[in-house]
Amino acid sequence: MRTSKMTFALATVSLLVAACGEKEKTYDATGTFEATETTVFAEQSGTLLTFDVNEGDELEAGHEVGLVDTTQIWLKIQQLGATKEVYRSQKPDMERQIAVTRQQLAKAQQEERRYRELVADGAAPAKMHDDAVNQVKVLQSQLEAQISSLATSSQSLDKQVAATDVQVKQLADQLEKCHIFAPTKGTILEKYVERGEFVTVGKPLFKIADTQDMFMRAYVTSGQLEHIKLGQKVKVTTNYGDGARKEYDGTITWISSRSEFTPKTILTDDERADLVYAVKVAVKNDGYIKIGMYGELKL
Repeated sequence: MRTSKMTFALATVSLLVAACGEKEKTYDATGTFEATETTVFAEQSGTLLTFDVNEGDELEAGHEVGLVDTTQIWLKIQQLGATKEVYRSQKPDMERQIAVTRQQLAKAQQEERRYRELVADGAAPAKMHDDAVNQVKVLQSQLEAQISSLATSSQSLDKQVAATDVQVKQLADQLEKCHIFAPTKGTILEKYVERGEFVTVGKPLFKIADTQDMFMRAYVTSGQLEHIKLGQKVKVTTNYGDGARKEYDGTITWISSRSEFTPKTILTDDERADLVYAVKVAVKNDGYIKIGMYGELKL
């Protein structure tokens, strides 16, 4: 009996020691750090004449990093410029081409007035006036037909010039797309091609990520939802292992409106919960946070 009591006492002490040794959990959720990644693709086909990109480079938004050969596009623009000048040279000078008909009409109208006066005075037969009137009508019809024909020809050439201008603008846009720019500030994560390679439209060139403004994707239970809201300030801690940790200020920028099953690699405050909600916490990186690193969230 004494031995049993002693064994029970030792077991009780062991349980108390174990309980005292447990550390209180200092986080409400865990997750991994992510960054907004952008893959840049070739927008024109050709040889990469320049491509100044290396993994790890820090780039500013709009910085030019490469150039696809622009020779053929530039030659097409020159060709269209010459075609445009041909169209312009073919445009008729309407006033000059109808000047003769106008003079003939003016003379015919003068003759018609003269014969009208002679007929009124009885000095000429009426037929002469009728012939003069018909001549005026014929010349008026000829003038109107000339003006219509020349206007149609001029409009057609104007449309051809306008179409050429559109083609030039399209080529200018293609020429601009031969220049490769960083779409956003960030760090080059991956480089897929090298200078001198022939690239086609849609071929990936490099991947860039904004590693300064990062965020942590964590998962919370439905019970924790009532304690969080958009814009809420929280504490985020990075875990480097072996007790090495660093704390950052974070802001909740997104809360999922749809639940999902608990990911196997995620620990929540209630590990028995089957459904969790994803949240994003924006964090300003000081250079120590890396993509994919684990972190802890304290509400």
